[in-house]
Amino acid sequence: MNHVSIFVLDQDSAYEFYVNKLGFKVNTDAAMGPGMRWLTVCPPEQPELEISLMAINEGMMFSHGSALQMRDLVSKGTFGFGVFECNDLLATYEELKAKGVVFKKEPTKEFYGFEALFKDDSGNWFSLGEKEK
Repeated sequence: MNHVSIFVLDQDSAYEFYVNKLGFKVNTDAAMGPGMRWLTVCPPEQPELEISLMAINEGMMFSHGSALQMRDLVSKGTFGFGVFECNDLLATYEELKAKGVVFKKEPTKEFYGFEALFKDDSGNWFSLGEKEK
């Protein structure tokens, strides 16, 4: 897989979060017609993985009703989830926290590894884990 989507409430705000807070790089930022935008980012160490920051708008993918339902699910933090890895969880946690990233769980040793949980600006939540050494 080389592309994956994260549904976001606002692409400008998602750009700010993923690029300026998480440090991702922009691969594509292009207008796709009236009110449509193709915005992809990637972790700097994984340029082959493009993450599409997909706006939840009525149109090709969503009817009016399904867009409303999807926006509600995402904003409540009940839809999106992913896992990111870093080399030093404590240092990355402090760096992201200083940039305004909201953590749901501080770095904690679990039976499956060392992780912290955070939310993006839309409500999607993610696990941030430390790579095994």
